[in-house]
Formats: sequence, C-alpha cells, structure tokens
Amino acid sequence: MKENLFASFITPVILGLPLVTLIVLFPSLLFPTSNRLVSNRFVTLQQWMLQLVSKQMMSIHNSKGQTWALMLMSLILFIGSTNLLGLLPHSFTPTTQLSMNLGMAIPLWAGAVITGFRNKTKASLAHFLPQGTPTPLIPMLVIIGTISLFIQPVALAVRLTANITAGHLLIHLIGGAALALMGIGTTTGLITFTI
Repeated sequence: MKENLFASFITPVILGLPLVTLIVLFPSLLFPTSNRLVSNRFVTLQQWMLQLVSKQMMSIHNSKGQTWALMLMSLILFIGSTNLLGLLPHSFTPTTQLSMNLGMAIPLWAGAVITGFRNKTKASLAHFLPQGTPTPLIPMLVIIGTISLFIQPVALAVRLTANITAGHLLIHLIGGAALALMGIGTTTGLITFTI
C-alpha cells in the first residue's frame, strides 16, 4: 500500500465536519488540575515541572517581564503537547498547518511590539537604525528595518511549520525504508529503524 507522504498533514474530517477543534482542545485533557488538598503523583509531577521551567524562564526577567509567564508557559505547553500528539500513529498535529502557527505568532508578536513601543519607545525605535549610519542610507535602512519587523511573525510561523513537517516526513520515510528493508533481512531493517 502506497500512502501519499503528505496525507498525514491533511486536516482530518468525519462526516464532513473538521476535527481540528477537538484535536486542539485535546492537550488540555493531559494537564488536569486538582481540587483536592493532596493531589496524585501525576499532578504533583506536572506542578513541579511547571514551577521549575517558569522559575528558569523568569529568573532573568524583571517584574514587568514576568507578567508574560502565564502566557509563555501556556504557549510552550500547547505547542509541546500538540507536537507530542503528532507522534502517535494516524494522528494529526495542528502545528503542521501554517494558519494555526500564524494564529499563534501574530498576536504574540503584536503584543511584544506594542508593549515594547509603549514602555521603551526610544529603544524600540533604535532597532530600526544602527548607530553611526551614513545620512544617505538612513531612509533605506528604516524601510528595511520596518519590513523586517513585519516579516517576523510570518517567518516564525513558517519556520515552526517547516520544522514539524520535516520531522514528520523524516519519520515517515525512515519507517517506510525500515519496512521495505525488513523484506531483505530482519537485521538490516532493525538496524535502519534503530539508526
């Protein structure tokens, strides 16, 4: 049976209804919250990991920067859990869709840019023009800096989409090669699969 390499990136549909909403909401089931005084080991491990990661992430930021902690941790957990979900056979990874990644990148980018311009206007504007630039080059460098600023969320989304797609294609190709080599010799197939 020959399967299309890109078949796993097609949005799954049952009876004509897209399942993307259910798939995007599925990772929230992996991170339960406990209302009990004494929680189980799984929830305790999750809370310990979240505190460890947020402490590592936020130790370098001041109090204004630490207000982003909840959003950044939510984003990291969402991207990580949906990418792990894609490792299951016959499942769908929402981050292989460019629209999903643009939907995450544009608001995050806009919030960071607006906050930067609101709180540190002079420092934010200084990024458009390097120090010591010759006067005739100033208009061109400001235009280039503005264009690069607006391209950032698109580049971020395309990079995440390409990395996830390339990883899944590599897994698919290696699995297909290992399966084909099993016919030649079990040892050869197992070595290919292991490597």
